[in-house]
Amino acid sequence: MEQKKIKRINELAKKAKSENGLTQAEEQERAQLRKEYIMDVKYNLRAQLENIEVEYPDGEVIPIRRKKK
Repeated sequence: MEQKKIKRINELAKKAKSENGLTQAEEQERAQLRKEYIMDVKYNLRAQLENIEVEYPDGEVIPIRRKKK
């Protein structure tokens, strides 16, 4: 996620805590930015987890894969 968007999320969070609060449009913008941020975090975590490999004492290396449902 771009640094500019993260900065905007923080600005909206700060404004939400003020006595004026957020407008309806700002609340929608904040919800959309949060959703995008969470999706980016999930994507990055999934990418990190897919690169994990387990090395057994006998030297065998097995990549960890997601279980199929």
